[in-house]
Amino acid sequence: MELITGKNILITGATGGIGQESAKLLKQSGGKIFITGRDTEKLARVKEELQLPDNQVFTLDIADEAAVIRVAAAIHAQVTQLDILVNAAGIGIIKPMESLTAEEFRRTLDSNLTGPFLLMKHFLPPMKEARKGLIINIPGVLGKTPMAGAAAYTASKYGLNGMMKSIREELKRTDIRITNLFLGGVDTHFWDTIDLRVQREKFIVAKEAARAIWFLCQQPSSGVVSEMVIQPFNHQAI
Repeated sequence: MELITGKNILITGATGGIGQESAKLLKQSGGKIFITGRDTEKLARVKEELQLPDNQVFTLDIADEAAVIRVAAAIHAQVTQLDILVNAAGIGIIKPMESLTAEEFRRTLDSNLTGPFLLMKHFLPPMKEARKGLIINIPGVLGKTPMAGAAAYTASKYGLNGMMKSIREELKRTDIRITNLFLGGVDTHFWDTIDLRVQREKFIVAKEAARAIWFLCQQPSSGVVSEMVIQPFNHQAI
């Protein structure tokens, strides 16, 4: 397994449960961590907890191309390239078609699909020049299997899954690895605003989801984990 020590790692969505726990583990393992998040106040708390300097912390909506360009320039001014990009940013709108608005559909696609595209557009070129790197996205199980009431979310995650597979084909002659992590229900604040009756006590714990990302960041140079699927052992809607 490759060591994390000394690796340049960007975690987007670091103010969410999975992103924050991943940032903790990767920093503890010796990585040079850059983090982003949309919520400035939450980001400040994560920065303080991780004891990161200002130049490694950025308020960012990954769907805003101008902002992504600014953050990419700031990071690449410090390091030649990222060794690992972990995209844990995204939003979830779960509601039936009759109450789903066109604006909500577009907003979901912007955050969960256009945003990752912009990350690839502006962070991938230095990786391609170096011919190495690791990119981890989290399509979730709804990037594989649809669910009632999740038309927007499923469309965005199916698109993310397909986009990364297509980009992988473009990178075949490099040592850049792409991993899609398909997580089932994870007990984070994501579910606080979701009007769906579920057994959250049986969900995956955010710290364990982060351990999966920590593990994936140590893939051996001789191989790649293209996909990992982790589901709650036993839960269902009630």
